[in-house]
Amino acid sequence: MSETIYKMVTDRIIEQLEKGVVPWRRPWKNGTPVNWVTQRPYRGINSLLLGLGEYATFKQIGEAGGKVRKGEKGQIVVFWKWIERENEESGEKEQIPFLRYYKVFNVIKQAEGLKSRRETETFDHDPIESAQQIVDGYVDAPSIHYKSGRAVYYPELDHISVPPLKDYREAEEYYSVLFHELIHSTGHKTRLARKGITQGGVSFGDEVYSKEELVAEIGAAMLCGVAGIENVTIENSASYIQSWLRVLREDSKLIMYASAQAQKAGDYIYSLKE
Repeated sequence: MSETIYKMVTDRIIEQLEKGVVPWRRPWKNGTPVNWVTQRPYRGINSLLLGLGEYATFKQIGEAGGKVRKGEKGQIVVFWKWIERENEESGEKEQIPFLRYYKVFNVIKQAEGLKSRRETETFDHDPIESAQQIVDGYVDAPSIHYKSGRAVYYPELDHISVPPLKDYREAEEYYSVLFHELIHSTGHKTRLARKGITQGGVSFGDEVYSKEELVAEIGAAMLCGVAGIENVTIENSASYIQSWLRVLREDSKLIMYASAQAQKAGDYIYSLKE
């Protein structure tokens, strides 16, 4: 039965991959880095460059009546700006992307005279029994800590940190995120010993890292399918997967490779018996 569900989920992911991309998925509400002035969350690579907190430029802090503490160093954020220029060959006007960057400071930790503007919003959810059974059925599971702002698995500690259930608008997304990190943990040297987890020196965006992300997200989607909540999570999963396929130049064979590895991981955590 589980193999049938796994195949159905894989087929649906492949179908959804043609429908657009949401590269950096963070379905939880609290803890993400935001601009202090607008309270808008940073997106794309900026959400990875910055730690948790509220950020503003030196000028914005000064204009608001605050002051950056002496010796504090700003963190870089980037953005693309489109500029118009004349094509030397055709003489026609064309738009080209131009990468800009600027520095921001954590308003609470690096500045004086300003207060947080963040309004914390939480949601009241009951656990989804079918999904929680999968979590509880992971016999040799890593330790799990619930903290707002970041979802991550630490192989060296065999430890997971995820935002708590109350930080998500939908309970289904909480389990999708938790399943993602649980799938990563199956790659630990004491379990399935996957290269993406056991190999040292793996860095964000390289091929080994990207393949492991595919395995984790497809595995999470499969477990959502087993729990019966894939209708809510499958579109986000497909969008996230597409972003990593682009890193790997959209090699279609990778989906089948990652699906096979994801199935092994899902079975390790919780295997349904007919």
